[in-house]
Amino acid sequence: MQGSLKPGGYGLLVLPACALLLVFFAYPVFWLLLRSISEPHWGFANFQVLYERSIYLKVLLNTVVISLLVTLCCAVIGYPLAYTMAHGGPRVRRLLTFVVLVPFWTSILVRTFAWMVILQRQGLINDLLLWLGLTERPLALVYNRTGVLIGMTQILLPFMIFPLYSVMLRIDRSCSWAAATLGAPPLRNFLRIYLPLSLPGLMTGGTLVFIVSLGYFITPALLGGQRDIMIAQLIEQQISNFGNWGLAGALSLVLLAGTALCLALVRRFVGGQAPWGRR
Repeated sequence: MQGSLKPGGYGLLVLPACALLLVFFAYPVFWLLLRSISEPHWGFANFQVLYERSIYLKVLLNTVVISLLVTLCCAVIGYPLAYTMAHGGPRVRRLLTFVVLVPFWTSILVRTFAWMVILQRQGLINDLLLWLGLTERPLALVYNRTGVLIGMTQILLPFMIFPLYSVMLRIDRSCSWAAATLGAPPLRNFLRIYLPLSLPGLMTGGTLVFIVSLGYFITPALLGGQRDIMIAQLIEQQISNFGNWGLAGALSLVLLAGTALCLALVRRFVGGQAPWGRR
């Protein structure tokens, strides 16, 4: 057939994409990681600094804690929303899908600035709480961990909802009906039947949210305080303020290793249940 490719020729189609990845992603990352052991001189002095100075360990722990909290918040909010989308009527499904997708039409920077306005002491939320009489004085909702969690949860929530939604759509509802027929109360029916069947979507969404949270920069920088610095902010500070590429590379390598470790653990323990682990 004219214009057909040989069996081995299909690999040529991916060469442009591979070249772009090598030039604009793999090479810059390798160059930065190489600086972690080559600046200011060859060796592991930068990693020794990370180990000896407690501030870096605190920031690393802070990053993990915030990422876990954001993942938990997204799961608590996203699970009932995904359930409603999967089992609601067509009109409800379209409405919720539209509401979840609307934030993607606005940049993260604009959404973060919007949260700064909404959460400030004279913002919409504090004015509403004061008007309802739920508080006597404005609450500190921004420039602290509360603001970071609210902003990151709102931005990353779709990454939890859509994996859950796709899995819930495929759950056979007759399993829950059969359990109810056999006398299982609603709570036990959910915990023993529906929740285990939806775990692949929960694990996929949780992994996505957690890994993206580890490298988050804009939202914590604008909504957080001095006690809420994450590792991405520390990397930016080392480069822009101090020009310390070696230490920034070491921090980047630690972040990359932590992300790879999370993926390996998820694949090892839940790989058979998660969608990417199925054969």
